[in-house]
Amino acid sequence: MKVAGSDCLALLPLVILAATSIAVMVGVAIRRSHALSASLTFAGLAISFGSLWIAAPQLPRQVTPLLTIDQYALFYIGLIVAASMVFVLLAYGYIEKFEGDHDELYILMLVATLGSAVLVASSHFVSLFLGLELLSVSLYAMIAYPRRRPLPLEAGIKYLVLAAVSAAFLLFGMALIYGALGTMEFRGIAAQLAHPGFDRWLVLPGTALIVTGFGFKLAVVPFHLWTPDVYEGAPAPVTAYIATVSKGAMFALLLRYFYQTGANRQAPLFLVFSAIAIASMFAGNILALLQNNVKRILAYSSIAHLGYLLVAFLASGDLAPTAGAFYLVAYFVTTLGAFGVVGVLSDNTKDADSLEAYQGLFWSRPVLAAVFTAMLFSLAGIPVTAGFIGKFYVVAAGASAALWSLVIILVTTSAIGLFYYLRIVVVLYAKGKHAKVGPAITAPGTLALIVLTAALVFLGLFPQPLLALIRNLALI
Repeated sequence: MKVAGSDCLALLPLVILAATSIAVMVGVAIRRSHALSASLTFAGLAISFGSLWIAAPQLPRQVTPLLTIDQYALFYIGLIVAASMVFVLLAYGYIEKFEGDHDELYILMLVATLGSAVLVASSHFVSLFLGLELLSVSLYAMIAYPRRRPLPLEAGIKYLVLAAVSAAFLLFGMALIYGALGTMEFRGIAAQLAHPGFDRWLVLPGTALIVTGFGFKLAVVPFHLWTPDVYEGAPAPVTAYIATVSKGAMFALLLRYFYQTGANRQAPLFLVFSAIAIASMFAGNILALLQNNVKRILAYSSIAHLGYLLVAFLASGDLAPTAGAFYLVAYFVTTLGAFGVVGVLSDNTKDADSLEAYQGLFWSRPVLAAVFTAMLFSLAGIPVTAGFIGKFYVVAAGASAALWSLVIILVTTSAIGLFYYLRIVVVLYAKGKHAKVGPAITAPGTLALIVLTAALVFLGLFPQPLLALIRNLALI
């Protein structure tokens, strides 16, 4: 199939991401420089983000059967690229603490970002799997990047083994769906499922296996066991990347695949996702109460937040995609900010992940303590933060679909979550033994935290501009 000039313009953000990874590799071959690699990476991401406005007039475009570049894809590509730019700012100061050259981390991140962008634009099983593998293979190395530390290596191996198993489930599920319906295109699957005579004995097990593959990447119960160990072992900026970009891309794909194929209207699947959502909300919040490690607390918290997002997914209707998109933006901002503070306080021997590392932080570094407090309040859903508005819209989406049991569980488990967030806040402001001052924050890290805090407050006070943009996108 030919690719027209307008198709190339629609693909421009993805092309620039690929070209940037090559440019950074060439730059490394000529001269190894951490500052140069970080600058090239950030510039490429900024150009890719800017090219969204060039691609927008060409939409919607079906570029071969593999990719659908529409307003939905463009919105999530923009979100992923923006989060990757924040990653570069946070990672620069974090990696500067280590000896040696560290240009490869940026190349891996660019490839992972390209894979994430392919995922949100996928309309075919082939592009779905290619995007997933681009993301996963890059993450293996990113997690284990500080190779001289035992924890990152252990986390990388765990993620490698479990991700390979989940990919096998996903591939087998795709094979069963293809065997039953004779197509790998999402719209073709939708057309086949609309006929009552399809082979349920292949489609239902195939869908169950696909849900398993999705569940691993989203880290929802019962596919969550890797999450606390990987979050604890990975470098703080990489943990932030996994919690935001990786999960955001998979959730965008989840919406597109199940809404576009109509599989979300199957009663057995609704029950399965309801059980996953309920288990994730309860397990994530209750297990977080038992932790003394900040990164593990945030890991279990992320499981609960994906459970909240699944409530919006199950609600369907016009409000559901809007609620899901806004909640994801708020989740991106707060999670990047929270792990950004962890990264800033970490040194070249160990991440600042124990509660003791934050004891009395306000009395030694009040600004950082205030930023971390704001992020924790947003994760808890306290008013005047982006997290509160996000939860409000998820609850509204659930109520509009009369999912009262899920809404009640969401509110109840959010109240449970308030305890472990406030526990960290109490430690931050405790008098007596103070946390060590820690390394000085770099200019890029300062910029990232300022932007994230400003976005957190702005979205909490003035959500309408973003909501208007999301509503105008006709996401599904």
